[in-house]
Amino acid sequence: MNDRNPGQPISQQDLQQFFISHLNRIYCAKSQLVEKLPEIGSRSYYVDLKQAIDETVEIVLNQISRMKDIYIMLDTFYQPESCVGLIGILDEAFQSIGNPQDGAALRDLSILFYMQNIESIEMASFKMMIYVADKLERPDVAQLLLECYDEAKEDKILLKAITTNYF
Repeated sequence: MNDRNPGQPISQQDLQQFFISHLNRIYCAKSQLVEKLPEIGSRSYYVDLKQAIDETVEIVLNQISRMKDIYIMLDTFYQPESCVGLIGILDEAFQSIGNPQDGAALRDLSILFYMQNIESIEMASFKMMIYVADKLERPDVAQLLLECYDEAKEDKILLKAITTNYF
């Protein structure tokens, strides 16, 4: 059993460890996205989706840059941690869009399905990290995370708009 009552405050040291660990996981996932998104984009058919995926790669590169700044601000560095969940989603996306007998629109809808899921996960992750940064009294870190969150939110809105074009 856990001896910690949910109502008890978490120490700043434990909170800092939580933050760094999850920042590492997000960084790992973002690195995977930068590698895999161009291949997903090459499998898309319609230009608007290809362009959106290219923009997403640029956004992810900006987010990685901000996370590097956060590591510097916290006087730490990236240490690899598991990001198996996101890798699983990306692998599933590759499998579901690889069927040549499906029409171009269906393949693109599959890509959009997984891209929107990924953006939802990113938004939830950044939102939680902003909350923790606030509890660590690091408004500078929270601001960088907010910028990442806002980009993920804008990207999700763009993907939804593109999705409506298929119907």
